[in-house]
Amino acid sequence: MATKNNSLNSVQMDRRGTKCSVFLCHERPDANQPVIFNPDFFVERLKHEHPQTFLELVFSNITRLIDLPGDEFAQLTGESEPKVPSSSGFLRSLNFRKRKDKGVIFGAPLTEEGIAQIYQLIEYLSKNLHVEGLFRVPGHSLRQAALREMLDTAAEIDLETGDFHPNDVATLLKAYLGELPEPLLTHRHYHAHLKIGELTRFDEKGNKTKVPDKERQIEAFQLLFMLLPPTNRSLLKLLLDLLYHTARSQHTNKMSAINLATMFAPHIIWPKNVTASDLQGNIEKLNNGVAFLIRHSQKLFKAPVYIKEYARFFYTGSKTLQSNDDLNLSSGSKACSVTAVTAPSPSPSMRSIPGETSSTNSSRPSENQSYTESCLRELYKQVSSMPDSAKKKKLIRQFAKQPDGTSSAETRTPFIRRHWRSRSVGRVIKSKGLGGQIPSEKENGTLPSLPHSS
Repeated sequence: MATKNNSLNSVQMDRRGTKCSVFLCHERPDANQPVIFNPDFFVERLKHEHPQTFLELVFSNITRLIDLPGDEFAQLTGESEPKVPSSSGFLRSLNFRKRKDKGVIFGAPLTEEGIAQIYQLIEYLSKNLHVEGLFRVPGHSLRQAALREMLDTAAEIDLETGDFHPNDVATLLKAYLGELPEPLLTHRHYHAHLKIGELTRFDEKGNKTKVPDKERQIEAFQLLFMLLPPTNRSLLKLLLDLLYHTARSQHTNKMSAINLATMFAPHIIWPKNVTASDLQGNIEKLNNGVAFLIRHSQKLFKAPVYIKEYARFFYTGSKTLQSNDDLNLSSGSKACSVTAVTAPSPSPSMRSIPGETSSTNSSRPSENQSYTESCLRELYKQVSSMPDSAKKKKLIRQFAKQPDGTSSAETRTPFIRRHWRSRSVGRVIKSKGLGGQIPSEKENGTLPSLPHSS
């Protein structure tokens, strides 16, 4: 009996050391320092409680990073239908007939139930990453047909029995993605993916180079993935995580990130009903883009640090970065070879959004004003240290228009980046919803980073 009690106590002690993503507390927490385990908690809360504010924030930062013509931007925001390359009517008719015979899972729109079924394939493949030519070598057609039927009928599946080979499962996973009514990365995001792939660094004189700007690409993908439908984002995260670990085992399976991208790009990003010739030279861009997603998948599903800071400030008024993840991201942006201009993150105290106000605005006016002033002073130091250029002179002139750098939010218009097409899409990106950031044009190659609180 004593031995049994000691064993039970040992188990209980082990459980005490287990990390949990949910925190319950009956005490009233300090509003200034909330206990939050999920670093994106406030971002998700903002997304669900104030979707218009969230979308304005994300769209304004996407347009800061990439240039999308008015029609492509309207497609991204949903103001117009996606316009992507299409193929001949013959191929389209064949695919239509194929989709008419869709089952419960294959060929059906993406759902949480479908993801739960497909996760069985992903979980099994994650245990068989050593198989050479995984995702490249096709499986047995009869075994695939049997497994497909089991998935469509929601039958109980045990892939560990040895009845199916990893190549059967891998081929079926690609087939499932290829038969979705819309690519996993969506038609609306097609042009944005091409533009993100074109982001490159700038030299000391501000001239564009051919060196990819990985930091800005990661930031742009983080923003873009925040706009994906929840089911697409969930499955994409599972898939990229699987491919990431597959590529890490390339010494045994011979499948590098670019090899995997070549296999999966047609299934997750190519527009539906197209052939290679319809993409007019964009195949290499798309393949390289998917390879980038695979290599950096562990960073792409986190909100950018300034989005987290904005969301936290929106609800709590806190100016501090309260997670190691935020601090690492913020400090990491300084390592970029491109000159980084430090700008204050947008906050409710620095912008006016119709129909949405925060209680922190009225309760902390002096604190917010002091914070803004300190950020502007730090910003001026950063601009002053930039190499002499037309851009620097322009920024200095903009500072000169501010009385003592402590003007109110309404007079801080020089710091609001108005996109050249803002008049045509003003219904989506309101001028009052884009404040609080220094103009950061692609030619200047500047990246906004959050100021450290003193």
